[in-house]
Amino acid sequence: MYQPRTYRHWVKGQDLASFNVVVKETDLYIRASRNLQGEALKSVIKCRNKLEGYIEQHPDFLTSMEPVPFDGGAPDIVRAMLEAAEKAGVGPMAAVAGAINEFVGHELLNYSPEVIIENGGDIFIRSLRKRVIGIYAGKSPLSGKIGLEISGEDTPLAICTSSGTVGHSFSYGKADAVVVLSPSSPLADAAATAIGNMIRQPEDIPNAIERARGIGELTGLVVIKDDKIGLWGEVRVCDTG
Repeated sequence: MYQPRTYRHWVKGQDLASFNVVVKETDLYIRASRNLQGEALKSVIKCRNKLEGYIEQHPDFLTSMEPVPFDGGAPDIVRAMLEAAEKAGVGPMAAVAGAINEFVGHELLNYSPEVIIENGGDIFIRSLRKRVIGIYAGKSPLSGKIGLEISGEDTPLAICTSSGTVGHSFSYGKADAVVVLSPSSPLADAAATAIGNMIRQPEDIPNAIERARGIGELTGLVVIKDDKIGLWGEVRVCDTG
């Protein structure tokens, strides 16, 4: 069942053109200096063709909930997902949204100096100015009340969210929001899933932070469960009210 993606308008600022690209399960909301829908569509189709072709030959890539052996001969986007899954300790498809974001995002940067892509709650951002990204955390009283300040010099950056209470993504946990920041979009996506799987109650937040420290290449973490929040790394939380 389709769920309205109201959080898509929580990246503040109306200075960029916005457009959507939808190909099968991939549903991107993109902002750039101009409408690049055609270029983005070609890039998404290219990414999906590589993934779908690989999955036909390696069905375990699609279904495994654990890392699968690295394949040096796989397409570039597949290799990125395999590496991210290994580092985070999850199945490679946990990195799919972040991987598509990153590959499409870098292609669009050939046409626009600024690109923001949202894909199922996962964001790739390259900005020339400060942006505020609101945090959607379902029924938590903190949902919509706080956001992340992202400076232009900190980008390109991935901001990926996993939730056990919001959306269609699978999670073993019950976090209202686990937000991971990293220069690597596939890794941020996979790590958000791995850390989100750990959260069943607010008391799990400290262990989740330790997990983030151990993964490597992550730059920040926000965990929200009910009315509790945990922060780690280079995160600048602000009031969005």
